[in-house]
Amino acid sequence: MMSLVRLRTMVQGFLFGSLLVTLYYSAYVRLIGYDWAREDYNYCYLIPFVVLYLIWEKKDKWFIEASVLSWGGLLALLPGILLFWIGELAGEFFALYISSWLVVTGLLWGQVGGKKLKIMAFPLFTALFLFPLPTFINTKLTFNLKLLSSEIGIKLIQFFGMSAYREGNIIDLGFTQLQVVDACSGLRYLIPLFLMGVLVAHYYRSALWKRVVIVFSSIPLSIITNSLRIAATALLYPFLGRAAAEGFFHEFSGWVIFMASFGVMLFEIWILRRIMPRPDEHFMGKQGASLTSAEKDHPELAETIPSAMMSARAFFLQPQFVVFLSLLVITAGVHSVVDVREKQPVSRPFNTFPLHVGEWEGTRQVLDRMFTDTLEFTDYTLINYAKRNSPPINLYVAYYESQRKGKSIHSPETCLPGSGWCFTQAGTVAVLLSGGNQPFSVMRALMEKNDQKQLVYFWFNERGRTLTNAYEMKIYNLLDALTKRRTDGALIRVITPISSLERVEDADRRLQSFINDIAPALNEFIPGSPA
Repeated sequence: MMSLVRLRTMVQGFLFGSLLVTLYYSAYVRLIGYDWAREDYNYCYLIPFVVLYLIWEKKDKWFIEASVLSWGGLLALLPGILLFWIGELAGEFFALYISSWLVVTGLLWGQVGGKKLKIMAFPLFTALFLFPLPTFINTKLTFNLKLLSSEIGIKLIQFFGMSAYREGNIIDLGFTQLQVVDACSGLRYLIPLFLMGVLVAHYYRSALWKRVVIVFSSIPLSIITNSLRIAATALLYPFLGRAAAEGFFHEFSGWVIFMASFGVMLFEIWILRRIMPRPDEHFMGKQGASLTSAEKDHPELAETIPSAMMSARAFFLQPQFVVFLSLLVITAGVHSVVDVREKQPVSRPFNTFPLHVGEWEGTRQVLDRMFTDTLEFTDYTLINYAKRNSPPINLYVAYYESQRKGKSIHSPETCLPGSGWCFTQAGTVAVLLSGGNQPFSVMRALMEKNDQKQLVYFWFNERGRTLTNAYEMKIYNLLDALTKRRTDGALIRVITPISSLERVEDADRRLQSFINDIAPALNEFIPGSPA
């Protein structure tokens, strides 16, 4: 009886495990070696140990529940396989990560049944925190958190009597400037603190509403504590210099605030336990099921009774086992012969982009290494154009030969406000090219900072399409990756200043005229440009 149970487990583990390694090896190499190595997600190295502890904690209850083969596992396995192909063909690592989670869940569901799967529901849910957010969501969330942290931080600095001024994510203290970078965005605290809230709520045996309060209180808590960190950096800067903003002290202060946040959660529990208390309310109580003495001595009993009735030959002929195994074998076999490499069109080097366009004469500029490393484009050009009796126009083009597997165009909607510019008017405007039949839409925004005004037009060129929405761009990237095996694209941005004596309509005409002049060059340098 014992040997058959072990045989079944060993065979399942070997066969399914081998197929999972074959399908997801490269994705998990990227996950562990790159995604977890990023400072916003290095806490993920601890999550496997948390998941293993949660599994170990429920082992007794797991063994007393009998395994029952179930077709319900297909509800998770089939979407998981679909996401696998989307991830491979479209080059989206997040899709591969979620695919692996769904496939594992589907296999467990199919081989042990729904009732037994529920025992491991919380460890499975916790395992989702192993996966970083998609790049475009991560970028937008990080930017918004940086602005919010900067705004609260500046109020705290001023509250403590220090003169300070904020422009976007830059805090001017008079004697120095502090830039709220991604490390201080709050994302580094938001997700791990949210996970901590989930774990604390899991061990807090109380009414559901109290546990929900604990979980969602982690969101404002992470933002407030991060703002305190920014304020503390500014207050200590006169005494410690740059050491207050970087190095050991900066990292250590982050851990101090993180542990203080955990203390705040415990204090919340202390308060909540005094509000409508229940007799059975407690924290850190033992999880799991009570076992009989026989089950404690022989936890495999429940498992062996149905398994003993099944011969080894009958086990291999179980339809659920055969179908689940076959689906993974077919997926692995097809994947081994399908070419998922991306077609990358040839483009001209942007350092040869023309400086003379119509009546405009340009001066080429170079971005700092810090920005080029963050933006991760394939090539770019940044040129200031000027002509007689006209305000200048700045042209920026960032070209990506691939937007697969983590790479994504950064929208000016996040970059420009981070420099202190405020979008007072934002929307789309139609631009008609000379000789064109139909106008195309571009994003238009009037920006203000102090007494300065600028007008900006920008759009995304995606393989012959002109798009203005970042989410729309992601949808077309996915469709074209699946149908054309291409995800190349470019961001085109033009900006011109508006003087106090000039009307906004004049700046509109200047930019639209310039776009007509620059369109032929863009058509030569960006593959598939509609211009």
